Amino acid sequence: MRTLILALGNELMKDDGIGLKAGRILSEKGYNVLEVGTDIFMLSAHYKGEERLIIIDAILSEKLEPGKIIHLRGEEVFEKLKGEIRSAHFMGAIDGLKLLMALDERLAKADIHFIGVVAKEVDLGMELSEEVENALPKVVELVEKLAETESRN
Repeated sequence: MRTLILALGNELMKDDGIGLKAGRILSEKGYNVLEVGTDIFMLSAHYKGEERLIIIDAILSEKLEPGKIIHLRGEEVFEKLKGEIRSAHFMGAIDGLKLLMALDERLAKADIHFIGVVAKEVDLGMELSEEVENALPKVVELVEKLAETESRN
């Protein structure tokens, strides 16, 4: 099963850059990564029918500790991220993804995973908070496990 990793975020807004930083590490390791930043619609021009999508992004939550990693799959991505957990880009990213899925039946059939890291600071700056920086290797490891599991199926 082919996997496409979508790296979301804005590296000029501190912890919001976690998705891009993780995506670059994974790309250097040879994984299929698309840096979409804050423009989920880039996916439509670069999607080649991969059966699995793994989205990496910062999330906002008053209930979860900064640096906590969440993993959502399938419909849970759309349900949970509308409620108690929010992506820093969610009006654009998740609603945009739903629209793209409605327009491309291959994408609608894809196995979707969302890896989110609770942000501590989303403000001007390029450095990650200590909590989010510490989560970075764990995010990379989780995405690698997901991608490797699928490639063996």
